[in-house]
Amino acid sequence: MDDKMIVVVFDNEKKAYEGLKALKDLHGEGSITLYGSAVIAKNEGGKVRVKQIDDEGPVGTGVGLATGTLIGLLGGPVGVAIGAGVGTFGGMLYDLAKVGVGEDFLGEVEQQLKPGKVAVVAEVREDWVMPLDTRMEAAGGMVIRRMRDEVVDSQLKRDSAIFRAEMADLKAERAQARREAKEKLQAKINAVKARLQNTRERAKAAAEASEQEMEAKVKALNEQLAQADDETKAKLEARIAEIQSNQKKRAKKLHQAWEFAKEAME
Repeated sequence: MDDKMIVVVFDNEKKAYEGLKALKDLHGEGSITLYGSAVIAKNEGGKVRVKQIDDEGPVGTGVGLATGTLIGLLGGPVGVAIGAGVGTFGGMLYDLAKVGVGEDFLGEVEQQLKPGKVAVVAEVREDWVMPLDTRMEAAGGMVIRRMRDEVVDSQLKRDSAIFRAEMADLKAERAQARREAKEKLQAKINAVKARLQNTRERAKAAAEASEQEMEAKVKALNEQLAQADDETKAKLEARIAEIQSNQKKRAKKLHQAWEFAKEAME
């Protein structure tokens, strides 16, 4: 999987917009696919402000879902989280998992994005790092990147399986318990049911967002195809096929999480 989160830090706003233009040029050439981007700045007080959000991002948000969530983690107002603050992953850790990067990436960005600095935040698809790095360095930017890793899907499936096993154990114990213990066990069962319902809702929301994001990415790639030469077309068509294949795997995993939770609640 070559979908990556990148943050390119610049000394000033002028250079950042030059860097953003270079990213769009790379997209137009077919060297990368730019899924979503924004320009952010950190003021002298350390507060992150969003300066510009492109209208090209997927999911109809004006910025890619992952890009927006990353901005939210950096202190901007655009962050969007499915079930943030609940489940095994809470708050920042859940958002990081959904973006598909680790705490080290966030720490590295925060270390480089000093007060007065401006950055371009984007989700891109790239086969080689040098085309992007060369353009960004020419514009005066320092590139920080991480490959996205889809861990939330697996976490939801694991959560669902764990809660299902816990529910089965509690029901078995309640069946053999005395009357006074049954009430306490029922309260525990109700609490697990609530967690299962939450997991079920998160799995459904994640599946819908994943499908929507896949469709938007394929649309962006098809738009590139229309202007590409034969060699680039073959590369873009391979990207589309891989994205669609990955989406089928994600959908299956999230459906299993939803089914596990549904069965346990019956």
